Amino acid sequence: METIVRFSAVTFEYVDDKPLLDSVSFSVRRGLKVTIMGQNGAGKSTLFKLLLGKLKPNSGQIAMDKGLTIAAAHQVMDPAHRDLTIEQYFGQYVDGPTHEVRRKMSGALGIVNLVAPGDRLVGSFSGGQQARLLLAAALVQNPDLLLLDEPTNNLDPEGIAHLSDFLLNYKKTVLVISHDADFLNSFTQGVLYLDTFTHKMDFFAGDYYDVVEDIKARIEKEQRANAQLEKNILANKEKANFFAHKGGKMRLVAKKMRDKVVEMEEAKVDVRREDKTIRPFEIGTQEAMYETVLHISSYNVIKDHVPTTKEANVRLERNEHLQITGPNGIGKTTLIESIADGSAVGAVIAKGTRVGYYSQDFARSLDFDKTVYQTLEDAAIEAGGETTERYIRGTAAKFLFTKDQVYNPVGTLSEGQKGLVSFARLELLKPGLLILDEPSNHINFRHLPVIAKALDQFKGALVIVSHLNEFVWQIRIDKYLDFE
Repeated sequence: METIVRFSAVTFEYVDDKPLLDSVSFSVRRGLKVTIMGQNGAGKSTLFKLLLGKLKPNSGQIAMDKGLTIAAAHQVMDPAHRDLTIEQYFGQYVDGPTHEVRRKMSGALGIVNLVAPGDRLVGSFSGGQQARLLLAAALVQNPDLLLLDEPTNNLDPEGIAHLSDFLLNYKKTVLVISHDADFLNSFTQGVLYLDTFTHKMDFFAGDYYDVVEDIKARIEKEQRANAQLEKNILANKEKANFFAHKGGKMRLVAKKMRDKVVEMEEAKVDVRREDKTIRPFEIGTQEAMYETVLHISSYNVIKDHVPTTKEANVRLERNEHLQITGPNGIGKTTLIESIADGSAVGAVIAKGTRVGYYSQDFARSLDFDKTVYQTLEDAAIEAGGETTERYIRGTAAKFLFTKDQVYNPVGTLSEGQKGLVSFARLELLKPGLLILDEPSNHINFRHLPVIAKALDQFKGALVIVSHLNEFVWQIRIDKYLDFE
């Protein structure tokens, strides 16, 4: 098959002498469906920006087929687009008169299984519906290369199944960033693995699970080879030291052995260490609390774009966990956002309760202008906890933030890293009421069992919305509120 994209020794760095990509080389053939795999913050989304021309490499070359068209469905909706109507939003990507925009818009929305009037504002859609809009906006451009960045985030099971079927039958080239293993395995033909330690990239053929096993086998092989070299290096060092003390011609023998040690050191390979997992953590609970933390007496269900108020009598006590369920666009996020900011008409939080909120897009729960350190320090201050630099940085390290990264603004982090900052913040905040909206979004699958355990053991009141059943099943749920 024809190669349409080729990276040749591409290096890119945001900060001098700290490359995110280091002499990366790979090629993509026409019609192939490839997964981009790697740790949160490894540089996967940066790779997409390089493909789109939004960033330029520091060195190396990116060659593309002449006339190649590229479109991307990003992780989150651009805030500048939230005040546009659907018709205005698609008008950015379709050339031609209004009737042509409407025709192509209707076709793209049909593919993602979304029906909406053209005058509806983008910002009025739920997170899952916006995920479908992002995909439709990419599809309406009919690109030769389709880039999907965490496309299953916020999608309900029906939406994920619909997207999987579409990709199986899609004839053009697709590059996908996702942490959803089952979704990826349904269509992946190969994986580009970006190593967060070596900053190199390798291509593996096969489906997702085949590649995971291939990577594991290669790591073990590299480790065995390095162990044997290390054994030989140690033996030669000992002999070199022995002969060096003998004097005369033995010193020449010692020199040759030291040269041999240098050769063997250079022969050692950079072993691709498996992605690190965040360390176990515990979200403490506010000490002085009322027994009934939250009472929901009514909520709005949205069907066919019309809200209908429903009566309820949900009382959430200390150490009780509530899951809110229902399809995309029915009003789940609207309810929990209003509970978190205190504007809910039919929900009352006990006076003095400290609320910890994890929002879908992070904009409502994190200040993007503050550094990671300032974010964590603020949470510790609010909870009246320890605020020493050692303690704050130690907490950040548990969530894989290095001594340099803790002083980066939150807005410069990847979406997955913003998620990890959010959990580190909640650990220090020690809330009485914990509200979580799709907390598995963007997070590397290796971290999810650790996060689920922390939520399962939370002793305060907890409200969660999540479409990832495998994640929620690991968390104790005491009560349910089904919007359907």
